Amino acid sequence: MAEFTMELNDEQREVRDWLHGFAADVIRPAAAEWDEREETPWPVIQEAAKVGIYSLDFYAQQYFDPTGLGIPMAMEELFWGDAGIALSIVGTGLAAVGVLANGTEEQIGTWIPQMYGDQNDVKVAAFCSSEPDAGSDVASLRTRAVYDEAKDEWVINGTKTWATNGGIANVHVVVASVDPELGSKGHASFIIPPGTEGLAQGQKFKKHGIRASHTAEVILDHVRVPGSCLLGGKEKLDERLARAREKARKDGERVKNAAMATFEASRPAVGAMAVGTARAAYEVALDYAKTREQFGRAIIDNQGVAFQLADMRTQIDAARLLVWRASWMAVNGKPFTAAEGSMSKLFASETAKKVTAQAIQILGGNGYTREYPVERMHRDSAIYTIFEGTSEIQRLVIARTLAGMPIR
Repeated sequence: MAEFTMELNDEQREVRDWLHGFAADVIRPAAAEWDEREETPWPVIQEAAKVGIYSLDFYAQQYFDPTGLGIPMAMEELFWGDAGIALSIVGTGLAAVGVLANGTEEQIGTWIPQMYGDQNDVKVAAFCSSEPDAGSDVASLRTRAVYDEAKDEWVINGTKTWATNGGIANVHVVVASVDPELGSKGHASFIIPPGTEGLAQGQKFKKHGIRASHTAEVILDHVRVPGSCLLGGKEKLDERLARAREKARKDGERVKNAAMATFEASRPAVGAMAVGTARAAYEVALDYAKTREQFGRAIIDNQGVAFQLADMRTQIDAARLLVWRASWMAVNGKPFTAAEGSMSKLFASETAKKVTAQAIQILGGNGYTREYPVERMHRDSAIYTIFEGTSEIQRLVIARTLAGMPIR
């Protein structure tokens, strides 16, 4: 088990500096354009593929970093560049991780390469879980998958929403209910291959922020996929369902709680995204405060501005430390006895909203215009308190964990 450390090693620093250079030289100069266009930044994704950032190999290396700091470090640097473009670059990873975590070796080898394509013909993938009536309440999922034994096919019907890359993806990974009585324990994940009949994009959302990332509904109308598209295979699913039914009889409510615990390990990555956006806004505000003069001196010489910057930096550093702690705990199998994963995501996301708002205030009228990036960063920051569990859900998880109560 790796010791917890607050210092990156030489290899990690090298990767961090490489990512920072890409974010500064490629992502940030393109940020305003793709925010205005509200389109997927394919040229930037292709550049990321050419240098090796947009690839499964890169994310696997960071994911298996024994310190746990590879992923949060990478997320912070990319989202420092721009949240919308960064989400377009890392969004495929959500689907890829779903296959890695649940798929067979054959499924991993078959589908993940098709998610990324290659540097000359990049592809994206979509992970489809949320639904119009099942966001925070994952147990209320209505998309159904029914097995057609005669044809060895699964028939999937339902509507997914808030899907990053939904409808434009080469490969979709869809979470569906195969046994509604088991709630979230009765869910399974399915690969929807390219060109599958019955899958269509619903409405594309015009968003407040992260506008360079494509977000849309995915409609599944009698979608038929081969039995081989069930992640993990049917034998494994049947065994899991049998265990869940037995547990449901013995343990009741605790069956649902086990599923909720898995989210704790992924939330620090979102916290790291928020730290990157907050840090970017803080740096713009700091530079501005040093050079903007009023009443014959730089505005940073005024306590009203200097104290804001002091608070901003303190909150960012505190958020990063919470993220790093939770990430280290996750990779080393430490139990989240105080919902430390939710803590990191809650504090970091709220910090991003607060810091970006303070950055606008320090820049004054300039901060409110699109001539400066802080207004975009403020719009982008709002998503962190919503996706991967709202701030209200994080507080609920933390409170119920501390009280020793079931998490629904």
